[in-house]
Amino acid sequence: MKLNDIKKVYFIGIGGIGMSALARYFNGRGAEVHGYDKTETLLTKKLVEEGMQIHYAEEVSQVPDGVDLVVYTPAVPASHKELVFFRASGIPVKKRAEVLGIISRGMKTVAVAGTHGKTTTSSILAYLLRCGGIDCTAFLGGIAMNFGSNFVEGHSDWVVVEADEFDRSFLHLSPNIAVILSMDADHLDIYGDRETLLETGFRAFAAKVEKGGRLYVHYRWLEELGDWPFAESYGIGQGTYRSENVRVEDGYFTFDYRSPSHHIDGLQLALPGRHNVENATAALSVALQLGVEEAAIREGLRSFRGIRRRFEILYRSEGRAYIDDYAHHPSELAAAIGAARELFPGKRITGIFQPHLYSRTRDFADGFAEALDQLDEILLVEIYPARELPIEGVESRLLLSKMKKREKRLASKAGLLEEVEKSHPEVLLTLGAGDIDTFREPIVAYFEKTGTHD
Repeated sequence: MKLNDIKKVYFIGIGGIGMSALARYFNGRGAEVHGYDKTETLLTKKLVEEGMQIHYAEEVSQVPDGVDLVVYTPAVPASHKELVFFRASGIPVKKRAEVLGIISRGMKTVAVAGTHGKTTTSSILAYLLRCGGIDCTAFLGGIAMNFGSNFVEGHSDWVVVEADEFDRSFLHLSPNIAVILSMDADHLDIYGDRETLLETGFRAFAAKVEKGGRLYVHYRWLEELGDWPFAESYGIGQGTYRSENVRVEDGYFTFDYRSPSHHIDGLQLALPGRHNVENATAALSVALQLGVEEAAIREGLRSFRGIRRRFEILYRSEGRAYIDDYAHHPSELAAAIGAARELFPGKRITGIFQPHLYSRTRDFADGFAEALDQLDEILLVEIYPARELPIEGVESRLLLSKMKKREKRLASKAGLLEEVEKSHPEVLLTLGAGDIDTFREPIVAYFEKTGTHD
């Protein structure tokens, strides 16, 4: 498939964060972009503003003529009418990951993988490269504030991609440089068990690194990944490429960086949390390898503004704060809650958590309960099913029963704002990968109306 021959593209599930980045890529190349999604969102509205044509009903009659390529997400069921139509039509139908692999094949690729931290790390890396004069292209899994988009159009040979382990999508990539941030058990509905995730997922991904390439692996996972001669370890306090002396100064997470070739003191990161210092350590290691100067690294880390829904502080006053985060795995919850504790010491922390997927809630129920117990107060809303049908006995009440915390309760989405008003929280976190973010605006309005605590 020659990219230059593609004049009209159709996306099934165009509103997904990864799908929309690809749609923006083709739109930027001058192709005519059409698509379907189940619901209209702020993102699909933005895509329409950018010139794409989107409809929200599963109807073949709305499919345009003359489509050269169909791109779909595995989140769409195989029985989807439009997908069935295109598969029978003879028009090339490819998964998002396949198309990303085709695009990156003609470029020098940095692929950022891991069960947590991919979006933040790939966004920091793309920004550092840009700050250092490398005009990279980037496909990101979130809206990076500095770019205002999940797609960054560049004109150099380099492309930064988020390498997704879901559905083994990242095996379509052949990176020159790769990063593995974490290998926690996840997507067990796809892999079955953790050993299969390691063997057919991350070890297979490591084998895809091009000859002469380099793989940065968090030191905790290096041994489990196996013996790869091109692998280097990174982390906080340990690893060949490491950050040390992490502290908070002037509102910034501040740290020193050590590697075989660089000693840099007093780097400052605007993002809160030690997990983000780890993410930044991986990103700056790659940027330094590609020749970005120390001054650009310093300025880039300090001015990086974060990603939408990744510990995004939406309201902050002297006594109160509201933060929205995408966390949907126990490790991510622990990281977000820990960052809030570190940033707001002594404050009462309330969390609203919307579990994502029945299977994930079932598989990690104990881990979720343990992480949520780190909050002072928790409101649990119903599970967001995404692509799944209900599983008997798996609901938010299951997590509630496993938690030791006394200040815990279920809340319906219809009554959520009323529950927030009852709590009158000092620091509030909304957590989850479903549609809990639809409450962002009314919660911000509540905080603005009620002001600071006495």
